Amino acid sequence: MAGQTNGEVYAQAENYGLHAGVLGPLETLAQSVSAMAPSTSPSLTIPLVFALAGNATWFVYLLATGATLLVGFCVSRFARLSASPGSLYSYAADTLPPVFGVVAAWGLLMAYLATGASVAGGGLYYSGVLCQQFFHWTPPALPTLAVICLAAGWVAYRDVKLSAELMLWIEVISVSLILIVLAVMVFHFGFQLDLDQMKLKGASISALGPALVLAMFTFVGFESATTLGNEAREPLKTIPRAVLQCAILAGVFFMLCSYSEVLGFRGTSTMLSDSTSPMHLLANKVGVSLLGVGIDIGAAVAMFACVLACTTAAARVLMRMAHGKLLPKALEWTSKRHGTPGVAVAVSVGLMLVTTAALSLRGVAGSDMYDWLGSLSVFGFLTAYALVAAALPFARRVLGQHSHWVTGLSVLTVLVMMLIVIFDLRSATDADHARIPWIYLGYIAAGVVWYGVRRRVVVSGQ
Repeated sequence: MAGQTNGEVYAQAENYGLHAGVLGPLETLAQSVSAMAPSTSPSLTIPLVFALAGNATWFVYLLATGATLLVGFCVSRFARLSASPGSLYSYAADTLPPVFGVVAAWGLLMAYLATGASVAGGGLYYSGVLCQQFFHWTPPALPTLAVICLAAGWVAYRDVKLSAELMLWIEVISVSLILIVLAVMVFHFGFQLDLDQMKLKGASISALGPALVLAMFTFVGFESATTLGNEAREPLKTIPRAVLQCAILAGVFFMLCSYSEVLGFRGTSTMLSDSTSPMHLLANKVGVSLLGVGIDIGAAVAMFACVLACTTAAARVLMRMAHGKLLPKALEWTSKRHGTPGVAVAVSVGLMLVTTAALSLRGVAGSDMYDWLGSLSVFGFLTAYALVAAALPFARRVLGQHSHWVTGLSVLTVLVMMLIVIFDLRSATDADHARIPWIYLGYIAAGVVWYGVRRRVVVSGQ
């Protein structure tokens, strides 16, 4: 639809057979929150950021929050104009030349699928941790991955409202347990101002870039409420609000957790970067070990919620790509009874399961799946974020709403995304991570070639 010179394209509200207006503001917010899985970050990602940034961990999350808010501003501005289940893909495709829309589509699809597969690996890891704690037994990898992915697929197909409500309660309970432990820490030790953290003592400027890349991974998916389109009530108001609320709330939560974890590990025999369950250890330290167990269980269940959220988002991107003639028409099908894109859900879950199962058969641990696939997903998100930011000034110009400060923020957002990509490329510390950018570029190139082939087929068939 690129090349249109009126504002009609931005006001389109197609639902493609999905049930309109079934999700309220909280359920819409739950889609973005669950795609981020914030309750898993204190246990899995913050220790990795600390290994690089040390006392500057909270500051790295402050920078990541700023970068996320820049993206959130651009996304929310578009979300006020259009309610499409294609989300960021639709925003870019409706404004920029077709090839950029294609790149945004394939990048966003990779982002959601790789994130879903990544957290499925994280779910495998936490299932092992919990089973070892309680039963001294490690569950088999393939059946565990199958249960996680297929259960998420069933819920995503069955009912988007049920899916959103389930994700909401999982994250609310998990985050609440973490906040209770942090509050007990303050009560137990008293309020302490950690001057080493305030002064960023011992932090290396060269390590902040790679640490920022890791911190950004904890935010990706915050925009996934945009994939819901008209399934949300009053989408032009509800969705942009959910995107910005998610970015702000998550940023505050991550900074609070990172500051508290670094402070809480002072004087312990275990380094934060070496702990497999840091919140559990802190809960033991302040005498609420039962909450620590609850947090571990919550993290495992939150992994499932994230797989569910990514399945929901990826399926709608697949469906929108099919409507845009990028993929076979079968992916357009939606269930009249459930109002969900059943074929696209099945394909999304199947790809996540096949990917993680193949890695498992190669002997890759769940924690490494989380790391590798998460790193791959970041490239997809950054690509889509940058293209949406670049498209925003053009969309506003079409509508007669040109603004110099909006254009300035859009340019700044694109530059920040490019800077993070450069940091990501420079942070590769081993052969496996060094291959990830090339895998992503090959995937995008294949997507562009596929677009060229499909375009010829469609034209010749008319």
